[in-house]
Amino acid sequence: MRTQLRIVAGSLRGRKLTCTVNERLRPAPQMVREALFSILGDAVPGRPFFDLFAGTGAVGFEALSRGASALTLIERDFRVADEIQHHVREFQVDGHANVVRADVYRWAERWPGSSEPVNLFLGPPYPDFERRPEDLTRLVAELQRKAALGSVLVLQGEDTSSLGALPGNGAWDIRRYGRNQLWIWVKENSPHGPPADAEQP
Repeated sequence: MRTQLRIVAGSLRGRKLTCTVNERLRPAPQMVREALFSILGDAVPGRPFFDLFAGTGAVGFEALSRGASALTLIERDFRVADEIQHHVREFQVDGHANVVRADVYRWAERWPGSSEPVNLFLGPPYPDFERRPEDLTRLVAELQRKAALGSVLVLQGEDTSSLGALPGNGAWDIRRYGRNQLWIWVKENSPHGPPADAEQP
């Protein structure tokens, strides 16, 4: 089924992403995207944004629209990645957005990490929560280890109960929006508080 997703705010406000939605590709609802960026707040402008398991790329384009300094979209499915690349050209953001056709789990192993604070958004296929909970937990731990101080990691899914305790458990802020959940983790500058430039959820 073909559908359109609207970018809510920023320089690309009102632009629409046309994409094919099916059981394997279910975009984060607009309500969840709006809540995500309300939570991230001032931690978006001027920072690189990584949209992992990018799917439609809606979350990543929203981040770029709101001032992210660079956008990296990781998507394994070549046809889906081609659609994202089409929107990169259509929105004329080639200089700021990079589409990587790769499996996120393998990509994270090779990712050298960041020397500056970044935002990492993970929207895994929902079956991965039940079929690959250990891989998903390792992925989160790998990203946490490699991200610079002040970075924010967000995991989105409908039912994350099969994951058990995520790395850094106790430091996660969990928000629920109907069936959807956002798990938010900040790599703090010190044991005493959050990064100075990140709006705390």
